Amino acid sequence: MKLRTLSIATFNLYNFNEPGLRLYGDRDGWSAEQHALKTAWTARMLRLLESDLVGFQELWHAASLARAVQQAGLEATHELIVPPGTDGRRIVCAALLRRGLRVGEPEWIADFPPGLHLAAGGDDAQSPEIAVSIDGFSRPVLHLRIQPRDDEPEVHVFVCHFKSKAPSKVYYEPWYRADPARYGKHATALGAALATIRRTAEAAALRVMLTELMKDNDTPVIVLGDINDAQLSNTANILTEQPRYLFSDATGGSDVALYTAQTLQEFRDTRDVYYTHVHEGVRESLDHILVSQEFYDHSRKRRWLFDGMTVDNDHLNRDDHEAEGSNDHGLIRAVFRYRPAGG
Repeated sequence: MKLRTLSIATFNLYNFNEPGLRLYGDRDGWSAEQHALKTAWTARMLRLLESDLVGFQELWHAASLARAVQQAGLEATHELIVPPGTDGRRIVCAALLRRGLRVGEPEWIADFPPGLHLAAGGDDAQSPEIAVSIDGFSRPVLHLRIQPRDDEPEVHVFVCHFKSKAPSKVYYEPWYRADPARYGKHATALGAALATIRRTAEAAALRVMLTELMKDNDTPVIVLGDINDAQLSNTANILTEQPRYLFSDATGGSDVALYTAQTLQEFRDTRDVYYTHVHEGVRESLDHILVSQEFYDHSRKRRWLFDGMTVDNDHLNRDDHEAEGSNDHGLIRAVFRYRPAGG
């Protein structure tokens, strides 16, 4: 295989489960009618994306996504990558991949890397000690390998979904129940702090995995998914290591850094309308495509040239997603053309 272009997309499926199966506290889940609308909308968007690789989040049931892929007419050209036992009882990341691209078997990584410590005594005598006890991802990270060209190295792909900004439900905790009068008025603040700590820990764990893979070599990497945080957030900064972007042609690049498709697009356009989620009227960019220096235009080690990014987000301007079958996130698609630096 020798692809001249490689298209990549990320797609939050908004709790895609079979009709009648429980969704969190909703015991009834989607009705048959709602599910049919959701399946048809998902299929339509998959056809519009027309991508070599699509990373999914918030999948509950493999059968629901397989039905949408079939309706989209992509069964013959693409393979669905879903973990075994995706039967509606848990939430997973998945992928849709053009046939012939995959190398080896995919894996879903639930545990943080061995030896990861999030504890410190503080940077100075005034700083209290801190210790975060967490050893796994909220949603297992999908790791797979693809080879868009047989004359180029394999590309490692990670599909992730980090903890949302929604405050953790602390009112179930023993310490809360022991003194609800004390903690009740602070439940939102405490829950939001815990959600942020969890999301930050997940970003750090994935960054450790990425650095182990990328350090002192030329391994191409793509990270895509819903990190539940914005382009310049601490979550994104941990993942990307905040590389510099402005270099002359083929003079930049960084060994372990990741470059956001959002920033690459901003350098190509005169207006930024990138948002993938709306909450309380606030538009945010929560979904991202991040790429290593092999996909960065100005890198000395560039193999693929950025050829533009699109965002499908018009459906976010309507609140009733159940009525039309849409989801609550925008869909991001980026395209890269094969053009090695100096070639």
